[in-house]
Amino acid sequence: MKKQLTALAALLLASSLSFAAEYNSHTIKFAATSPKGTPPAIGMALFAKKVSERSGGKIKVRTFPNGVLGGDVQVLSSLQGGVIEMMTWNAGLMLNHVTDFGILDFPFLYTDTAKVDAMLDGEVGKMLTDQLPEQKLVGLAFWELGVRNLTNNKRPVEKLEDIAGLKIRAQQSPLFLDVWRALGANPTPLPFTEVHTALETGTVDGQENPAALILASKFNEVQKYMSLTRHNYNPQIVLIGKTFWDTLNDDEKKLLTDVAMEVRLEQRKISREADSKAIAELEASGMQVNKVSDAEIARIQETVRPVVDKYAAKINPELVKKVYESMDAAQP
Repeated sequence: MKKQLTALAALLLASSLSFAAEYNSHTIKFAATSPKGTPPAIGMALFAKKVSERSGGKIKVRTFPNGVLGGDVQVLSSLQGGVIEMMTWNAGLMLNHVTDFGILDFPFLYTDTAKVDAMLDGEVGKMLTDQLPEQKLVGLAFWELGVRNLTNNKRPVEKLEDIAGLKIRAQQSPLFLDVWRALGANPTPLPFTEVHTALETGTVDGQENPAALILASKFNEVQKYMSLTRHNYNPQIVLIGKTFWDTLNDDEKKLLTDVAMEVRLEQRKISREADSKAIAELEASGMQVNKVSDAEIARIQETVRPVVDKYAAKINPELVKKVYESMDAAQP
């Protein structure tokens, strides 16, 4: 009987080991331009902690926030070339590589975060990420940066005409450049890592970013006015280089995907709680914060409508349809 129990125990042990995940030793460099303490950087730290714990320390994730490995475009190139392994950045900026991603930067469209979450975690998100392997990239999950507001040193932006003539740092995306030109501003494309200096020296009058990022980047020290335009929602995509991805076994791929998807829930919650808190802190620091009326937002939205139509015409019509249906919005 004792021998039979011993044999059974051995069989059960062997069986359990056969189902145990297999993890090899890896060190992953995970980069972003977002400063430490911002929602994307917090998400990166959570991701690193969970991956280490669940792999028994075999997979180590080193995080590099604050653009220490370069600007977004430079880091993406390093990711595609296998120099680094992971990054997170504004999903819409993938427009420069996959045209369909441009739809994520359409202004004034993504106002209901619950609908956005369902859209990105569902069919629309998959339609986008399925196109990434051709660009030597793999998309693991959609996190978020937040809702963008406009700051500047010239005047409060209370109406459409107040934007005219402002030199605005714009993201390195043709869609963003066209939006600001349509509004009468003079957009200047700059990497995020150069924005503070450009504001301080007067190279540009203003910039636009979510409140938590404005606070963490200390833009309030070099900007006087913040206008709550809430013109863009910024989902962040968590990317891994396909060169590195292809070296991983199935267990390792599943671990990284599962953790990225799990962290997205906490990261989004952190981001949304940080928004109102950051606005209050910016105002308390001496920044003049003003709301923009619904009527003026409608005027601004109508002014950029031709830009939206222009880019919508370049995007997969089926994707455009699904996005607008998801948002319950009128399709361009």
